[in-house]
Amino acid sequence: MKVIWSKQAAERLHEVASYIRQEYGRAAKQRFLDQVYQLDKLLSTEPAIGKVEPLLAHEDVVYRSIVMTHLNKIVYWVNGDTIEIVALWDTRKEPRRQADDVLH
Repeated sequence: MKVIWSKQAAERLHEVASYIRQEYGRAAKQRFLDQVYQLDKLLSTEPAIGKVEPLLAHEDVVYRSIVMTHLNKIVYWVNGDTIEIVALWDTRKEPRRQADDVLH
């Protein structure tokens, strides 16, 4: 299966990676991006590995989430043979507001 990132999720990924680079250095940024790459590979072979996201369970689309690091989780859905990552959530922030952002 093919994994794609929505524009919103890709922008958030770039923001997080830039922040990590600025605060912790190039090696930390690369470790973070390596985790993202490994997760993409895992999702492409095991798309149902994430749990159904409870904050989005009322939607017609089945959104799933996976905790990527202790500070971030991704939210995605499966569309045919494509996995679309729709959000990168900061696990320290208000989850309801982040869920609303996915839908708008």
